[in-house]
Amino acid sequence: MFEGTDSAVVVVVAAAEGAVSAHRARFDPASVWGVPAHVTVLYPFVPPAELDEDVLRNLGDAVRTVPRFRAEWNTTGWFDEDVLWLAPDPAEPFRALTRAVFRAFPDYPPYGGEFQDLMPHLTVARDGTPTELRAVERQVREHLPISMLVTEVHLMCGSDAPNSWRTIRSVELGGSPHDEVEEIRA
Repeated sequence: MFEGTDSAVVVVVAAAEGAVSAHRARFDPASVWGVPAHVTVLYPFVPPAELDEDVLRNLGDAVRTVPRFRAEWNTTGWFDEDVLWLAPDPAEPFRALTRAVFRAFPDYPPYGGEFQDLMPHLTVARDGTPTELRAVERQVREHLPISMLVTEVHLMCGSDAPNSWRTIRSVELGGSPHDEVEEIRA
């Protein structure tokens, strides 16, 4: 139904682009593929050829079980010395989104079941020397904190070809439009 070899459910963090986009373009292949700054909810997800109205409806039902929330990125984190990332606070609502979507789609464990403890994160850089990545970390920290109201997830499809990833559906989290207006005014 949709183009690409892979799909993913993500929270796009547009508020972080100013702090991370240049670094991601250099040190994160996903950026070259067209994937924006994001926190992964579930990857890999249903293959693009199998995305139909039932899948989209079930995804929406799962995502709406989690209320919208405000998140901040105040600190950096590391996976070994290979991957630099931003840590969302609070992390629990991101975990709740992953659990909800995985419950609805149990054939698609997060990261193919490769990791036991899922740490919500926004990848900044992963393909560089430790010295390069430490310099990136210092530069990114100057832009923290980053804050945003998380109101939706994006279902994206693409491949490892440059600029191939596209949002095919945005799905609103739970809550009412009134809640969102109050958060924005605060």
